[in-house]
Amino acid sequence: MPMPAPVIDPALLATFDVVRARHSEDLSGTFRVTERAPRSSRTYTYQLQDRALWRLRFEQPIFTLATRSVGSIVASYADSSFATNGFVDGDDGGLFCFTTMLTGHTTLERKGKSATATSRSGLVWRPAPGGRLLMSNDNARTNIFFKVADLESALEHMLDEPLHEPLDFEPVLDWTTGLGFSLKHQLDFVMQEFQRDDGVTSSPVALASLTDLLASLVLRGTAHNYTDRLANTAGSAVSVYVRRAEDFMRAQGAQPIRMADVAAAAGCSVRTLTAVFKHFRGDTPLAVLHAVRLDLAHADLVLGTCDAAVATVARRYGFTNTARFAAAFRSRFGKTPTETARNASSRMKPGPGGPAKDR
Repeated sequence: MPMPAPVIDPALLATFDVVRARHSEDLSGTFRVTERAPRSSRTYTYQLQDRALWRLRFEQPIFTLATRSVGSIVASYADSSFATNGFVDGDDGGLFCFTTMLTGHTTLERKGKSATATSRSGLVWRPAPGGRLLMSNDNARTNIFFKVADLESALEHMLDEPLHEPLDFEPVLDWTTGLGFSLKHQLDFVMQEFQRDDGVTSSPVALASLTDLLASLVLRGTAHNYTDRLANTAGSAVSVYVRRAEDFMRAQGAQPIRMADVAAAAGCSVRTLTAVFKHFRGDTPLAVLHAVRLDLAHADLVLGTCDAAVATVARRYGFTNTARFAAAFRSRFGKTPTETARNASSRMKPGPGGPAKDR
């Protein structure tokens, strides 16, 4: 029987763990593959739909599964020459799978509903018992797996609150428009990089950045049970970084602070911190820290909480040049530090009738 040529050149799978089958393993027409993800007990069972093929042996593979795991991402390529049913056995899945079709189509049946992946649409599903995949003849597909825990953690970060129920995606992904279009191109890029040893997969830092980008695209570009809440926090979710950073600046204003410390407190990179401050504050984090320290110095002087000289207050908040401190202070508050301290002192002095009052 003539066999179709593989969609992906086998030479491109040199970095993958490859399983090939030339016939069904027993008279039931089934063969099984254990999931290659670390610490997984899941097994995928594949059964040829055409019973006439069960006893045949072929010169070329009728099924190929190539898998590679790097960092927290698992990538796989699979092709099936003949229509095949797929089942998952074992524990509940700790991964979300994003399926892209190269040829043919695949239908996911789960909880009495079905969804189909084609050249224009993909599937997102969680490999776990209770679902079934129906794969067409001449079927080839790529799968990118992300840890459920990683995506849920990223979503909590976006919402700035714990999740009240597990993340659950709508199964069909539209590859033709919006962020879905962008997501597909990034998933294709991952497959290309996983075919290499000297690209993103060889750099933990680059891979971590790519994973963060993919998580953001996945959560913002696909439909799931938190989509509406995420849309309502669009913009404000990013400003959480600003709020956390400014809270840290106020709490630690009298201490030596580096931007890396501020970014760590905000929960983002220094680059992201700079970007969100530019967007929400129109200034750099360093300039905002300067303003926060002026505010703290002003509060000490206005409230009369510090009996020390103005120069001491200035040094407390990192202003070593008293002339520059005075100029910046006056520009921000309209009075010099000395005038502010003097006014506070006069308010605190007891008058003829008793204790001082704020007049």
